[in-house]
Amino acid sequence: MLVIPAIDLKDGQCVRLKQGRMDDATTYGDDPVAMAARWVDAGARRLHLVDLNGAFEGKPVNGEAVTAIARRYPTLPIQIGGGIRSAETIEHYLEAGVSYVIIGTKAVKEPDFVGEMCRAFPGHVIVGLDARDGFVATDGWAEVSQVKAVDLAKRFADDGVSSIVY
Repeated sequence: MLVIPAIDLKDGQCVRLKQGRMDDATTYGDDPVAMAARWVDAGARRLHLVDLNGAFEGKPVNGEAVTAIARRYPTLPIQIGGGIRSAETIEHYLEAGVSYVIIGTKAVKEPDFVGEMCRAFPGHVIVGLDARDGFVATDGWAEVSQVKAVDLAKRFADDGVSSIVY
């Protein structure tokens, strides 16, 4: 079984949000590379990183921390989500050593983008679906759509996504 520890990044710190609210965060550390080291030392075989600022702002904000972790652990599979809404961002992260990019909000708002990115970056695209009461939430949980998460997940199965994080 593969357990994938998550590191949520906000303003360069490792945090956990309460119910997705940026104004209600518990800080667990101010050094993301050191937090990654703790997980690796504990036996992690993959890391799940989330750029929370990026999720809310629609573009990467904590990319420096993400690339620092990828440089420190070049053979460790790393997946990153939050603010990934362009091919350029995906290419940047993959070139920096990240193994997988997670497309969330953009997947809901522009589903065809997922297929395009799967063709451009085969084997490196994950779709991230957050849901509240079964309906997909976007923009860092700020909006809840009328799209059922299960229905959307089925649609992406044919696009060639590497996996789905739900």
